[in-house]
Amino acid sequence: MRASPAVARSYAKALFELARERNQAEEVQAELERAAGLMSADGDAVDLLGRPWISPVIRKRLADELGARMELSRLGRDFLALLATQRRADHLAAIAAAYRDMLDAERGRVRARVRTAVALTEADRAALAQRLGRALGGKTVVIEEVVDKHLLGGFVAEIGSLVVDGSLDGQLARIRERLVKG
Repeated sequence: MRASPAVARSYAKALFELARERNQAEEVQAELERAAGLMSADGDAVDLLGRPWISPVIRKRLADELGARMELSRLGRDFLALLATQRRADHLAAIAAAYRDMLDAERGRVRARVRTAVALTEADRAALAQRLGRALGGKTVVIEEVVDKHLLGGFVAEIGSLVVDGSLDGQLARIRERLVKG
């Protein structure tokens, strides 16, 4: 089954509220990311937890055991068990993404997907995050870097629907456009 964004947001919001009450918001986010990564790498686990002919009690027990093996907190294991009993384990990656977005919004963070021609150094990464943060009104920018061998140089940052093109390719395209227009 394909994950529904509305369903993912509902589960993420409920988990987020519980985690905030227990002062575990950051810990649960890390656990969700780890669990989603492991579950997507092992499609058999998601299939097993979603099979309709396996009783909810057994799915819950399997999910609890899986959560214990992943060393999840009690809240993380209970949440995974809930997803298993409701046959929503296939939504885990979407739930993790929605949860991360909620936590980022609460903490005043934004994520920037940055494509670069070569890997950034830590100093370059910090400077770029700081400059983008200032441009966005003082928000903390978390950079998710992707090396794109097709870029000649510079970077392209995507923050939501905002695109900041500081690439050599972009500069050449703008020069070409000006020359064509005369």
